[in-house]
Amino acid sequence: MANAHLSTQRTPPRVPNLIGGKFVESKSLSFIDVINPVATQEVVSQLPLTTDEEFKAAVAAAKKAFPAWRNTPITKRQRVMLKFQELIRRDMDKLALNVTTEQGKTLKDAQGDVFRGLEVVEHACGMATLQMGEYASNVSRGIDTFSIREPLGVCAGICPFNFPVMIPLWMFPIAVTCGNTFILKPSEKDPGASIMLAELAMEAGLPEGVLNIVHGTHDVVNAICDHEDIKAISFVGSNVAGMHIYARAAAKGKRVQSNMGAKNHAVVMPDASADDTINALVAAGFGAAGQRESKLVERAKSLKVNAGTEPDADLGPVISKQAKERIHKLIQSGFDSGARLVLDGRSPQYESGNFIGPTILADVTADMECYKEEILAQFFFSWRYGNGATIFTKSGVAARKFQTEIEAGQVGINVPIPVPLPFFSFTGNKASFAGDLNFYGKAGVNFYTQIKTITQQWKDSASAEKINLAMPTSQKS
Repeated sequence: MANAHLSTQRTPPRVPNLIGGKFVESKSLSFIDVINPVATQEVVSQLPLTTDEEFKAAVAAAKKAFPAWRNTPITKRQRVMLKFQELIRRDMDKLALNVTTEQGKTLKDAQGDVFRGLEVVEHACGMATLQMGEYASNVSRGIDTFSIREPLGVCAGICPFNFPVMIPLWMFPIAVTCGNTFILKPSEKDPGASIMLAELAMEAGLPEGVLNIVHGTHDVVNAICDHEDIKAISFVGSNVAGMHIYARAAAKGKRVQSNMGAKNHAVVMPDASADDTINALVAAGFGAAGQRESKLVERAKSLKVNAGTEPDADLGPVISKQAKERIHKLIQSGFDSGARLVLDGRSPQYESGNFIGPTILADVTADMECYKEEILAQFFFSWRYGNGATIFTKSGVAARKFQTEIEAGQVGINVPIPVPLPFFSFTGNKASFAGDLNFYGKAGVNFYTQIKTITQQWKDSASAEKINLAMPTSQKS
């Protein structure tokens, strides 16, 4: 893991906490191995289960940094983000290599992970206009009313393993540019990218205590949900964890945005371009293409499965042995429930490492476990989730009917992965999202700020009017 703040006195090195602007080695006696998911299963580093004292110190550091940071002019906060995006560009290859080493995706895919996160940082560089309030003059005689957006205080983010750069960058750049301070908990499976991003953020000028990093599993997640000084929580991950966090944190009065399971469906109309559609489906992660199934299988078979660092690799390994075993069971359960296994990626050639080849299940029904569960592999099939859906067609009438009637938060028309750029918001719905304000865009700014409304009256001299105890209105009595 190419970053300077790993403890190099130990082999393997240990991932530090970031508390109050300093990378510090945890005093925890419990650690989790961070494993390279290729055939070697090399232990890249060891991640501590941050102690309760260390967690409380991180929150205290964030709380201490908040008053000065909230009063820092928005233009200066934006300049920190401008420098931050420049440094991410400078170190893009290092970040991508770390993602490939810890998470397994190919270098090309890892660079896409970094770039989609970078786009959010670029969006944060011009967020001042999204934080503007509203003003109404003379709402009553001599009285003006205006509203302003203010930061919440200490916020927190809990990240998944599948996008170790992009998801942290969905969270803390928006939060801190709005004037908040932040506690980041990366995935315990691939924390290195978050440490590298924190190094770059501080190099860009982010003050001590504005960004803090803690590590762990259930205990630290529950501590984040329960701590009274944390005002808002952002989460991306599984439905079970997401609903637990949403319920527990909301019960403590916190704001929560929880992005969860994501099945992304594709509808292929008879008039769709065969080659363009199949290429899009394969690029997006395969899909059910009906009568064009044989071409889809042919394209899927041509994909090369290898270590992500290999230049010819199309698909890298999944994150862990446990993930591989779970995916194997879901494939088998689909087959046992009556689905056709058109292409089986559980090949003996992938026994070493956490590799799974392209897999296609057809004739899948909505009651099958493989349909209901999010899988996170190179695996799709021919909807309690509402993350995204796409239609491939040449008909404007069909496309308009689809976009109007489909119950999904993000709709693609001849676009395989309809994820919006950051000046819009990531708008999953149904079982894919819990909360009422989505990630990034205007909704992200609204999530990390609260409205204060001020009503003011200025008089030239002392009024001779008598005291009126009635509720003030715009009507003259």
